[in-house]
Parts: sequence; C-alpha cells; structure tokens
Amino acid sequence: MSENPDKPNFWSIVLSTFAAAFGVQNRKNLEKDFKHGNIYTYIAAGIIFTVLFVITVVIVVKVVLANSGL
Repeated sequence: MSENPDKPNFWSIVLSTFAAAFGVQNRKNLEKDFKHGNIYTYIAAGIIFTVLFVITVVIVVKVVLANSGL
C-alpha cells in the first residue's frame, strides 16, 4: 500500500503550522494544505502548537522572574 505523494506528512504539517502561526505561509503551500490536507489535522496541530507556546512563555516568564529576585 503506497501513500498518496500529495498528502502532507508529519513534518510538512509541523512546518505549515509554524509558518501559519508566524504569518509567513506562502500561497503555494497554503493551497496545497487546503487541497490535500485534512482540516482536523491542521486544527489539532494548531491547538497543540498554541498550548506548547503558552506553556513555553509561562516557563520563560517564571525563570526570568525567579532570576530577577521577585
């Protein structure tokens, strides 16, 4: 059983999620994502990215505040 070559793989989804989050997704990749990707996969990737981003920001803020003596 061979996979569809147009179907995005894991790393393609991760890169598209990062690009979309930072606003640098180009039109070609955007159209490819909409044409060959599953919307639920991108929604899940976006939610996971957002949760990890918020956790990272909270950790960085806590470390900075702890090191500043507050």
